[in-house]
Amino acid sequence: MNLTDRLVRALTEPDATLPDEDRNPDLSRVSDEELGGLLVAAHRVDVSATPEVTSLRLAVRRAAEERRPRYTPEACVRMFEALVEECEKSGWADIALGLDVLENRTGPLPDLSGPVRALVRFSLEKDTVRQPYALLAVATLAGEETLRAAVERLSRDVGPIVADEIAVVGLPPAEQTLLTEIDRQHRFVSPHGHAWGRTAENPAYVAFPRRALEAAADRTDAIRAGEIPYRADKAFTDREVTSLGQALRVALQRDEPWLPELFDRLLPGIALAPTTARTLPSQALLYEVARAAQDYPTPELATAIRTVRRTVRHAGVPKQLDKMLKKVDAALAERADVALRLPRQGFDTVSADGSTAGGVLRRTAGDYQAVVTVAETATLIWEKDGRPVRSVPAPVRRDHPALIKELRDLVKRVNAQLATLVRALEGGYTVDATHPYGWWRTELAGHPLARFLVRRLIWEVETAPGRWQAVLPETDEHLPDAPDDASVRLWHPLRSDPHAVRAWRDLLTERRLRQPFKQAFRETYLLTPAEEDTRVYSNRFAAHLVHYRRMFALFRARGWKSDLLGPWDAGDGDEAERTLAAGEWRVRFFHNWADQVGEDELASTDQVRFDRRVDGAWQQAPLADVPPLVFSEAMRDVDLFVGVTSIAADPDWTDGGPERRYWERAAFAELTESAEARRDALARMLPRLRIADRCTLDGRFLIVRGDLRTYRIHLGSANILMEPDNSYLCIVPARRPGDGRLFVPFEDDRLSLILSKAFLLAADTEITDESILTQIERGA
Repeated sequence: MNLTDRLVRALTEPDATLPDEDRNPDLSRVSDEELGGLLVAAHRVDVSATPEVTSLRLAVRRAAEERRPRYTPEACVRMFEALVEECEKSGWADIALGLDVLENRTGPLPDLSGPVRALVRFSLEKDTVRQPYALLAVATLAGEETLRAAVERLSRDVGPIVADEIAVVGLPPAEQTLLTEIDRQHRFVSPHGHAWGRTAENPAYVAFPRRALEAAADRTDAIRAGEIPYRADKAFTDREVTSLGQALRVALQRDEPWLPELFDRLLPGIALAPTTARTLPSQALLYEVARAAQDYPTPELATAIRTVRRTVRHAGVPKQLDKMLKKVDAALAERADVALRLPRQGFDTVSADGSTAGGVLRRTAGDYQAVVTVAETATLIWEKDGRPVRSVPAPVRRDHPALIKELRDLVKRVNAQLATLVRALEGGYTVDATHPYGWWRTELAGHPLARFLVRRLIWEVETAPGRWQAVLPETDEHLPDAPDDASVRLWHPLRSDPHAVRAWRDLLTERRLRQPFKQAFRETYLLTPAEEDTRVYSNRFAAHLVHYRRMFALFRARGWKSDLLGPWDAGDGDEAERTLAAGEWRVRFFHNWADQVGEDELASTDQVRFDRRVDGAWQQAPLADVPPLVFSEAMRDVDLFVGVTSIAADPDWTDGGPERRYWERAAFAELTESAEARRDALARMLPRLRIADRCTLDGRFLIVRGDLRTYRIHLGSANILMEPDNSYLCIVPARRPGDGRLFVPFEDDRLSLILSKAFLLAADTEITDESILTQIERGA
């Protein structure tokens, strides 16, 4: 009896026992088809099974999540029979699981009419039908009569929008997989993008979203006109909200051209009561729209949500929308194909003097003029007779309050668009985004809002097939000569030789050009020999202790998904994940709850793994198979998480125990790639500093010579050792670098902190802080 047969017997025969060698089976030895049979058997295991069998069932399910099991026709029949048994025992079964089995079968479709009729009958007898889409899909397997019964029951008392959807989904020739994955998710958790992709490509469904969303807008128009009585948050039923959310996602994924006009009708209609009440016609649908925007954002929808956010009267809704809009902006950055679609907002193509400083918008208010200028950010000033005034003039405040509000809102909106643009450009690295050269010149490099940021980035133009010419528009008088349909992409140091990287870094430092994000000084991460040995996981950032809540906040800010850890059931470990390369790759960063020290929550870091999407499912991939840019950008994020939140970077850490031992080991450890980039920047900056004669770089440290002592500042943690005895100097951050005009080539709080400490310690005789002086004088 082979391994698979032994495991099936253990899962299906009550009296069977597991041999010792099978208690932790190596399921990589079984084929995908054998794994499918095992999963069917595992699904039938009773909850009262022995601990050994329960453990085996969980192992099989974990293996199935990491692979794509296949199912023989016989296994398909057994799965549907198991679902019927589950209905008889508990009154419910996961019908969508059966459809997954059919979708991955290895042979012809078996006759399932008997168990399917039983499943449909059980479902339709319930007051509330769960998984309606999956139910309609399986009903087609039992004949027209069963399908009609399902459509009739599901269409009962649901309103025209849902009834329309049911008719579209339920009638042939809709594929069995239509929308069924949506049924398997909690309403507030969107299914994987490939499920929406299948729906968006289905001719039977693609016309429905416009009908549904326009019907919703018609209803809100009728409520506003008084044709339908207003009731707070009752404009749509829960079922309609779900259907409309799904329709909107399909339309957003297809980037339908009719959507912006519909947003202008629908969103005010669901967000603003027709009376003076502080309620909404449908708070539920407004939030569902925002969740759809997180899944498939467009600039137009983000703008529409921000617009209604300013008008909604309910006190708690704006705060909730602000949280959701942060996720929308992060998601939009990953959708580079639409994120770069920037409205011009009425700005001039160039500034009034013809310079490249950015767009300018001028509005007259009596004797004064408002000037909104867009450079790195948008700013608003007031002028009189061409000269700026310190604040908003009193006559303007008195006579033009609406204009003031309009322009302040415009500044906020433009700044949000610029932040999204920067994230979208940077996010394009993992998809190796390219753009037509002619479009890039007019819509990015020549765009009144984008030009300042775009021109400070290094770009590569394909001047001939396979030959890329790098250019920094801000310093190059002429752009490369290439046809409009030539490709242009962002330059990345991983694709360049070290000499060219050094040259770009030197140029930026000499010209004092600060880039919108770290590009020339960007860290690169290549596969290490240790990672070649471990093959499918990296331990490069494992075994660190971090401030957990800070790291969790960084997950959210960088677009990673993770459950919150804590001292509760199932709160001991998780894997933060982010999808990259337009959803084709996924990175997972494992971490565990470690301890609570006072009010500080600590986590320990573990492996990093990568998965590739294959036939709609995630499959673990060897690190060597991950595209170099995807690997480098993912590891850069993990380096950020650990570097910023490690307790080794906490100068005030004094607790003992294993945490203190980790702090002592890591606080002055070898430099990571991010710290190496910091060192490179410092090497170029030091000769230009007024304290240059007191500073040198020595390996991991910036050496600062004061008059009282000499100090060694670690370039990773910013912690300080004092010579000659290597005693530790604790300085809690409280100030910025001494020279407010100091040029820093990229945003890096740790670099700024190191410089502030260097300026302070170079003039150590001028220090007045007693806590610092006491430490210095103790060993001087």
